[in-house]
Amino acid sequence: MEKVDLKKVTLVDLEQLRKISRKTFYETFSSGNTEENMKIFLDEAFSTDKLTSELHDTNSEFYFATLDEMVIGYLKLNFGPSQTELQDDKAIEIERIYVIQEFLGKNVGQLLYNKAIEIAKEKKADYIWLGVWEENPRAIRFYTKNGFVEFDQHIFKVGDDEQTDIMMKLNLNN
Repeated sequence: MEKVDLKKVTLVDLEQLRKISRKTFYETFSSGNTEENMKIFLDEAFSTDKLTSELHDTNSEFYFATLDEMVIGYLKLNFGPSQTELQDDKAIEIERIYVIQEFLGKNVGQLLYNKAIEIAKEKKADYIWLGVWEENPRAIRFYTKNGFVEFDQHIFKVGDDEQTDIMMKLNLNN
C-alpha cells in the first residue's frame, strides 16, 4: 500500500467528514443494530449541524487518514471540557478512530492511534482514554495490544438501544 497521509480536518472538510463518519460507523456497527436505530444515530450524530459545532470546538480535533487524496479513515480527540465523560484536564479522550472496511488491517488505525499518542504527549496528558463497544472484539484487541486496560463502563445509545461500552485507559507517565 502507498503512503497514508494524516491531515488535520477543518470546516472546509465538513462534507468529507460527514461522509466518512457515516460510512465507517455504518460498516462497523450495522450488523449489530437495527436499520431504524442506525438511521436515527447516523442522522443525529453525523448531521451537518452537529459536525459543524464539533469542528468549531477548540477542545476537539479531527484528523483524516488519506491515500491519494481519498479519505480512508479518521480520528477524533477531545480535551478538557469536551470529553464525553471524565473531563479531566490531565486526560485526552479518543472519541473515534474509524477506518473504511477495505483498509482494516493495513495499519491505518495504528497510524491514527499513533497521532493521538503524539498529541497527548505534546499536551503533557497523564493518560488517554476511550470507550469501546463490548461487542467489538477487534477494537478491544487493538487497544489491549496498545497497552490499554479496562477501568469502567458506560452506556452508549444507538437509537433507542442502550449498549455497554468498555472504558479503557492508557497511562502515559510510565
